[in-house]
Amino acid sequence: MRRTEVAALLALISTAASAHPFHGTAAGAVEGFLHPFTGLDHLLAMVAVGLWAAQLGGRTRWIVPGAFVGAMLAGGALGFAELVPPFAEQMVAASGLVLGLLIVTRTRLAPPLGAALVGAFALYHGAAHAAELPAAASALAYAAGFCAATVLLLAAGVGAGSLIAQRFSRFICPAG
Repeated sequence: MRRTEVAALLALISTAASAHPFHGTAAGAVEGFLHPFTGLDHLLAMVAVGLWAAQLGGRTRWIVPGAFVGAMLAGGALGFAELVPPFAEQMVAASGLVLGLLIVTRTRLAPPLGAALVGAFALYHGAAHAAELPAAASALAYAAGFCAATVLLLAAGVGAGSLIAQRFSRFICPAG
């Protein structure tokens, strides 16, 4: 096997890294807001969704991030109900890799397909992290904080992607 194949295999079979410091304590809106910033998996995936959406351009620039937020909330509801899909942690990790590849290869998908793809990843993000919420925590407050931070990170990705496209259009050709 080549090194890249071994690395991909290890990423798929890895276990949770426990990268989030607020699990295990009472959590509310502030902790929910901080959560995406304390885990590299969330941070990279959410900014990558925004960057990719900026590359896609047009109305897709907001459809794709909107689909991410909606599916993440649906996944959060699953997680709060303890209905976490299998391989959630691996899918969360894979989301950053796949989204990064979409950006680097400048892959264009029709808006419904792009929204479905990021929505599938967002469902896993929401489910995995809602399931880790302590029993004494306020699920609604935590979800509100997590959603607000997600919107901020997605908007930062769209903004950064738009700025990069304007400044470096010679090197980066956004679609649309």
